[in-house]
Amino acid sequence: MIITPQTSTPKNTEIKIGVIPTLLVKDGIITQDQLVYAVRVHSKLTTPQTMLDTLLELGLISQEQLQKTLRKYQLNVRLGDLLVELGYLKDSDLVQALAIQKDSDGQRRLGQVLVENGFIEERKLLETLSYQLGYPLVEPDFVKIDKTLLSRLPLNICRQYNVLPLYRQGDQIMVSFADPLDQRAREAVSSHLGSFIPAICSKHSLNEAFATIEHIGQTVAADDNTIIGMINLLFEDAIEQQASDIHIEPLKDRLRVRFRQDGVMGHHKDFPKEIAPQLVTRIKVMAQADIAEKRRHQDGRIMFPSRKHGINLDLRVSFFITIYGEKVVLRLLNNKGTLLDIKEIGMAPRMLEHFIYDALEVPTGVMIVTGPTGSGKTTTLYGCVNYLNNINTSIVTAEDPVEYVIEGISQCSINPKIGVTFEETLRHIVRQDPDVIVLGEIRDQFSAETAIQAALTGHKVLTTFHTEDSIGGLIRLLNMNIEAFLISSTVVCIVAQRLLRKVCPKCAEPYTPTPLDLTRLGISAVDLQGANFRTGRGCKNCRFTGYRGRVAIFELLVMNEMVKNAILEHKSSYDIRKISIETSGMVTLMEDGLVKGAQGLVSISEIITDLPRLGKPRPLHELRRIMGVLK
Repeated sequence: MIITPQTSTPKNTEIKIGVIPTLLVKDGIITQDQLVYAVRVHSKLTTPQTMLDTLLELGLISQEQLQKTLRKYQLNVRLGDLLVELGYLKDSDLVQALAIQKDSDGQRRLGQVLVENGFIEERKLLETLSYQLGYPLVEPDFVKIDKTLLSRLPLNICRQYNVLPLYRQGDQIMVSFADPLDQRAREAVSSHLGSFIPAICSKHSLNEAFATIEHIGQTVAADDNTIIGMINLLFEDAIEQQASDIHIEPLKDRLRVRFRQDGVMGHHKDFPKEIAPQLVTRIKVMAQADIAEKRRHQDGRIMFPSRKHGINLDLRVSFFITIYGEKVVLRLLNNKGTLLDIKEIGMAPRMLEHFIYDALEVPTGVMIVTGPTGSGKTTTLYGCVNYLNNINTSIVTAEDPVEYVIEGISQCSINPKIGVTFEETLRHIVRQDPDVIVLGEIRDQFSAETAIQAALTGHKVLTTFHTEDSIGGLIRLLNMNIEAFLISSTVVCIVAQRLLRKVCPKCAEPYTPTPLDLTRLGISAVDLQGANFRTGRGCKNCRFTGYRGRVAIFELLVMNEMVKNAILEHKSSYDIRKISIETSGMVTLMEDGLVKGAQGLVSISEIITDLPRLGKPRPLHELRRIMGVLK
């Protein structure tokens, strides 16, 4: 359908809106006037998007209404065109994929070409096929599978044709197909089962189901070797996929495993619920936890030697009691390999220079790294320790637990089970004649007072804190009943930080901030002149997320006389922040994020959702000058 918008857009401008919006009008979900209005809005957008995205953003339709319409009409549209209209594929990618298909003499289906060449995620392709063919999209679940059906359609036939009978639905049988257009597979199923209802699933899901079915008879009495193999493979997968955490979660009908990658949770695989007790018991044995205790939460630690990757993986383990059994979370501590040099953590040139000369190399005082869990505080802290570590310096640490082992310093891992508590360690640590004391975390008033007292007696103290920004660190110390004059005389610097996902360099595309983006950032388009924002389209390299790796965002507060006076006068956080920006050259988290976004490192959406907005950012050209960043 072609619509010529009304007078608010240039004359003779034709916008192709596609088949789906027309069907939405036909179904009465939107009116013709609403569609014309959406076309008018779409024509003014600076950032390319599909007409369906415009309708969704305007709130004229919902995802549920869209899916209902698609399934109702079982569109008689070519797969490639439908993918483009849904926004899953670009026109240029479709042209390229069709050329690749043509070169193969038509031996490969378009969907196969798109997935194998990284143009689209398999899940998105299957969703579109489900819309196009009207078949349900399913994930073969070993709990729902009626295993008696395998007597009629043997497993070897299922493997040969990539099909699997799931369950009975009335007089028919629901059968999942990796390729529902494969005529040979349909004929094979029909010859064994007669009438059936086709469904769509991924080939990976089918293979997982086949593997589970093959040993389903052994799962309740799975031997130790089977369980050990499963856990070892899980750890190797986590290393290979650069996961930071492994979540093993008991659900009502299965045991779900998820990995946290680049700070975001993602599904990895499922296990039969029957093996949950043995799986958890094996992990407890490895973590030296109490295998008989199933009613209370526990902690532990595992050292796993990875033969495949040639490293010793250090895992911190937490066992948590839920209504469906014990949930296990494993934090991978040292899978990153070597320590980061402080000059490589991602600070802007002038910020880094300020940090080293006015904070790190100052002989006494408290230096705090603050931020929420998973913001990279420990990496920055160890980078600082590594910088200070030399033959002339005595460094002693109290950590819970020791995450990186550094040659040449005295590291203590807290272990309350044997009486090595945080309080006891802090009392003894000052008797070890240290030059630098590293406290893993300020967790209460006692540890805060210990850090302050150690600084007052001529020591340099490095520690971490959990606050939103650098000013929040000062306010929290005041709330811990630490006297303002002690804070102003001992705290040298506070570094606040976050980790944002890095735009995938393989599929990055230019991005122009929308008016809504600018409003949420509190900045004008003029203030962002010279910026090169980017967004990831999604490819195999980044698991179709548009992101690969992470970038650290920093806010550095180095205490000067004006800031110290503001603390002594108990000024508000707003006033202290304003004084810090005006007199100490502080750049806020939001401002550092904008500078890195303007370099194409992080996306606008990550900056908006993950960084605190505590005031209007300064213009980009001014921030670049202050931070010493080239365009």
